[in-house]
Amino acid sequence: MKEEGEVTNVRSILVPFVVGGLVGAGVALLLAPKAGKELRKDIKDIALDTRTKIATSVEKGKELYVDSTAAVKNAFEAGKMAYIQEMEKHRKTA
Repeated sequence: MKEEGEVTNVRSILVPFVVGGLVGAGVALLLAPKAGKELRKDIKDIALDTRTKIATSVEKGKELYVDSTAAVKNAFEAGKMAYIQEMEKHRKTA
């Protein structure tokens, strides 16, 4: 039982170090010294890629909004018609 606790304790210590090492390596690659033109090109590429992804997401959001709005309107109209039909049935039987 004591051994399991020790293994868990070692894991809880090692995992943050491993994750920190991986994050540090990634940051080092991004921040490695580059010529000004290379760095500006990298930043420009990242900015354009991000802009494209955002524009695509916004368009998908707009489409989803339009589709959802139409579905809600159709459902509302169907409910309204069902209500009117039921009211007419009850009026005829009364």
